[in-house]
Amino acid sequence: MTREYDFYVVPTPIGNIKDITLRSIDVLKSVDIIACEDTRTTQKILNHYNISTKCISYHKYNEKERVGFLLSELKNGKKIALVSDAGTPMICDPGNVIIDELLKNGFTVTSLPGACAVTTFLSQIPRESEDFIFIGFISRGEKQIKEILSKLSAQNVVFYDSPERILNTLNVIKSIRGDIKISLGRELSKLYEEVKTGNISEIIEYYQDGIKGEIVCMVYADKDPIISDINNKIRILKNKGFKDKEISVIISELFGFNKNEVYKKSLECKE
Repeated sequence: MTREYDFYVVPTPIGNIKDITLRSIDVLKSVDIIACEDTRTTQKILNHYNISTKCISYHKYNEKERVGFLLSELKNGKKIALVSDAGTPMICDPGNVIIDELLKNGFTVTSLPGACAVTTFLSQIPRESEDFIFIGFISRGEKQIKEILSKLSAQNVVFYDSPERILNTLNVIKSIRGDIKISLGRELSKLYEEVKTGNISEIIEYYQDGIKGEIVCMVYADKDPIISDINNKIRILKNKGFKDKEISVIISELFGFNKNEVYKKSLECKE
């Protein structure tokens, strides 16, 4: 016997339309309303599985407007499911506003297991540890990319990016992290699915003529986090206007690193 909830967060396929659970189909058939990012996209899935439930749009541009309506329907005893265009809602997709209001108002909420690009990607690439940080869609700004990837150099960092920006993103990462190891996946679960693992220069060269499809990428943690930490501190101080000799003194005094080694790395380090 399955417990009933007021509100269901339901994953939908990220590519292959068959990647939906039986429970997800049952829920989408049983609820009174399906809130979705794009009704046209969701309708294709519903038609495929003979689901006739009413759909309403719920996306990042109308989240706040829709909350009142959805709460009203729930108070009237209706059951509602939330879906995104692909994958699991709330993972780089709308849903935060309504979930927050539901919990404040005492409604029961559950999330169904299912398709998600992050877990699909991570389950097919080599990793020495289970630890990773998911940062969603990576920033478009070069400065922000450098700050994030420098700060998190000791950890595996997973992010989404668009095919139009990914090569620029990788070149920015290479400029601050060197020829580091990465994995890149595109078109996951689709006909032209491809996952590549190698040094970042190899991946850039492989896709030098362009890349298509939705992108998920992991930058592997530096093997020597101490060196990465020094380089990160050097970049921070350089951005603040400190000279190489000043940087070597500051870092050696505060953190106990060898002053001459820090000075050499500061000369080599690009801002």
